[in-house]
Amino acid sequence: MFSFRVSDADAKEVQRWAETLGLDRSEFLRDALHRQLVRLRSEVDAVTWERMPQTGAERALADVADWGPAEDWADWADETR
Repeated sequence: MFSFRVSDADAKEVQRWAETLGLDRSEFLRDALHRQLVRLRSEVDAVTWERMPQTGAERALADVADWGPAEDWADWADETR
């Protein structure tokens, strides 16, 4: 459990946003904290990717994904009509 002080202006804004979104204040703050932690983790991920770029084998999977579908199924679009 956390307990911390905020300015009156921030407290009022949190309350206003929580009411606008139909959340209780604790849920609003938990969600805000979670989103901030996710954002910070993603920044660490970006640094890791720069430090350790993909190997050739890992990039090969992306090349396979770029092949697209093996067959053209566009002519099947009218079959259900």
